Amino acid sequence: VFGYMVGYFVIAFVLLPIYYRLNVTSIYEYLQGRFGIVSYKVGAISFFISRVLGASFRLFLVAIVLQQFVFDAWNVPFELTVVLSILLIWIYTFRGGIKTIVWTDTLQTLFMLLSVGLSIYFINEKLGWGFTEFLDSEELKEYSKVLFTEDFFQKNHFVKSFLGGMFITICMTGLDQDMMQKNLTCKNLGDAQKNMVSFSLILIVVNFVFLLLGALLFIYADRFDVAIPLMDGEPKSDLLFPEIALNSGLGMVVATTFILGLIAAAYSSADSALTSLTTSFCVDFLGIEKREVSQQKSLRKKVHVGMSLLLILVVIAFKYVLDRNVIDGLLTVATFTYGPLLGLFAFGVFTKYQIMDRLVWIVALSCVFIVMGLSYLPAEFLGGYQIGYELLPFNGLITFLGLYMIRKRI
Repeated sequence: VFGYMVGYFVIAFVLLPIYYRLNVTSIYEYLQGRFGIVSYKVGAISFFISRVLGASFRLFLVAIVLQQFVFDAWNVPFELTVVLSILLIWIYTFRGGIKTIVWTDTLQTLFMLLSVGLSIYFINEKLGWGFTEFLDSEELKEYSKVLFTEDFFQKNHFVKSFLGGMFITICMTGLDQDMMQKNLTCKNLGDAQKNMVSFSLILIVVNFVFLLLGALLFIYADRFDVAIPLMDGEPKSDLLFPEIALNSGLGMVVATTFILGLIAAAYSSADSALTSLTTSFCVDFLGIEKREVSQQKSLRKKVHVGMSLLLILVVIAFKYVLDRNVIDGLLTVATFTYGPLLGLFAFGVFTKYQIMDRLVWIVALSCVFIVMGLSYLPAEFLGGYQIGYELLPFNGLITFLGLYMIRKRI
């Protein structure tokens, strides 16, 4: 999380000035101006895949909770649950656009924070604690270690986590069409930078509160013997919060705010992702701006429907292939798909070289396969070294080196 904050400062003072200076509709247009059309397409494809998977992870979390705790009792198939979830998003993004997204994001964030706050209050009340007693409790001390610095080979060592967090933010926010389109609606660069810096500070506080809730859930589960629910016969820690909120006697207030908060947390990113996927596909792949106005509206509608169907298929597929918790799955995928973007933007910003644009896709694809291969190497093969989220900056680095190898020699 501290790495996130540094990442937001990099976005505010390095990337935002570039976007505002170029006045681009799609942030990947920068790559076209700097390197050429192939680099532009590689960046756009990287975003597209990353965003489809990222939005699908979040929607999958909502879908499995609704399925497990609501629709299973009515014998509604998981596939229909997914369709209904995405249909809700489709309706209001189809009617609105970016202004609708900004306003709905605000309301959804409010619901999410309200859910966390009320959950902490009522769980503490059930445990017989006030908030300060919870902070002073012996049980919390088991979960309150923040800086892991003993063994650099461990996956969660502080340096790895810090660097991983910083680059995850730079890529998943600063190089992400979905996230940046909201900042690019600010009136000027100064307002956008203030927004980004203030957000980075608020983020630390909000993440700290979420981590407190996570510790509190495990303390509560230990105290009252609440087992982690099973999904397809395997324990699924993603389902512990809904199990406690809905089935452990905390009352209707916690249950209701949990459902609202869960849907808000996922939809706040998924709705804007659907809009930005539509924008990216229309602008970056179909060249919508070169078409007549009458054609543009019809094409956007068709693409919007297509993106919705794509999300449905990917979310359904996750039920059968995902073998880890949703957050770890999301961040692991980011280390693969955002690496080429990181390398391309870094090479464009920090060097003056031109490259052989037609070879960029070979570099990007090779780096993704190299990093995916590394991620599956057992720790014993690496002398006990456990690979974490530092794979993302490594992916960016080897992409950078690959681009250097295909630079044009004067």
